[in-house]
Amino acid sequence: METKDIILELRTKKGLSQDELAEKVFVTRQAVSRWENGETTPNTETLKLLSKLFDVSINTLLGSPCQLVCGCCGMPLNDADISKEINGTFNEEYCKWCYADGDFTLDYWKQYSHIGSKEMFEEFKKKIIDEINTLLNIEGLPKVESLNVLSGSFVNLEYRLPNGQVVKFLDDKATYLGSQLECEFGGDRCFGIVANMDFILVCTYEENGENPELVIYKKR
Repeated sequence: METKDIILELRTKKGLSQDELAEKVFVTRQAVSRWENGETTPNTETLKLLSKLFDVSINTLLGSPCQLVCGCCGMPLNDADISKEINGTFNEEYCKWCYADGDFTLDYWKQYSHIGSKEMFEEFKKKIIDEINTLLNIEGLPKVESLNVLSGSFVNLEYRLPNGQVVKFLDDKATYLGSQLECEFGGDRCFGIVANMDFILVCTYEENGENPELVIYKKR
């Protein structure tokens, strides 16, 4: 959909007239009419107001010209996943799990503060990557190239044990390093990797984390 159609649809769903929408975003009714006729598009500041009013991202208002990705954890972003500032406006650079109300929720510099500098933190990640690639020897697992910082609530899956019991191994409020990789053998299942200073966890799952199976949980 084009911007003109999106604004018209959102305005109609919200039950607003062109005059009412114009008043809420501080423009004239004629400006709204020109948007909806495709003659013009809202400027950046007005797009921000429209985004907040309709609770959709600017990317959506512009017809979703790009795939948004969280700059912290790397997950693809839909409107429901995008972070917001204190004033309620979208911050389209991060997901709501990594950034909320004007601040980062995953302050991994605090969690890993005793590691030292950013460079030392990167070395720490490389060490974990080397352990995964050289020590685990999991069939079908591609070579791990990078790890992102992830919220525990995003990766804390429920695994069914042989006795039928369902358990979680992680902490929703903690911060982990992790990645998702497609299995080298193809199929619908992906590998998920989660690690911190104490352990490395590898699992497989289907789309959206469905039917997870634990492959290995290794203490470091």
